[in-house]
Amino acid sequence: MTSGAGELLADVRSTSRTTGRALHRGLVRILVGVAAVVTVLSVVAFAGAVVDDVGIARNRVVTSAEVLDDPGLSRTLIRFVDLDGQFVVPERGVHYPRGLTAGQTILVEYESSNPENVRVAGRTAASGLLPMAGGLLAVWLVFGGAAYWVRRRRSQDGP
Repeated sequence: MTSGAGELLADVRSTSRTTGRALHRGLVRILVGVAAVVTVLSVVAFAGAVVDDVGIARNRVVTSAEVLDDPGLSRTLIRFVDLDGQFVVPERGVHYPRGLTAGQTILVEYESSNPENVRVAGRTAASGLLPMAGGLLAVWLVFGGAAYWVRRRRSQDGP
């Protein structure tokens, strides 16, 4: 090996050690940061669901809808007839779809001025509060626990 290649290899090793140490030092912040970002996104999603619910409650129309079969999507599509007699298939699907199966007829509530804003009748953002809280608890147990473990390990190993 030439001296130039040896020096390059030594520089790469040195840089990777420095980067590794920096990542290790910042690992607690990274772990807590990930958990915090997931928490903020969950709260924003919940707030959005509450805003949608307020819109539906303000101009609520109740009708029956058919649950459509579309296995390629990560949302549950439905079809219903609005006040103008037009078929509506909301692009984003129905809010709070848990437990629905294709071909099923269900009651839905939608906002008369925006039929795309539709939810399963009787379900609200509060329906998702417990699962969201459980998910956040799991996130904080995993990421917070890992951060605690790294910090404790670091304090045992010394500076």
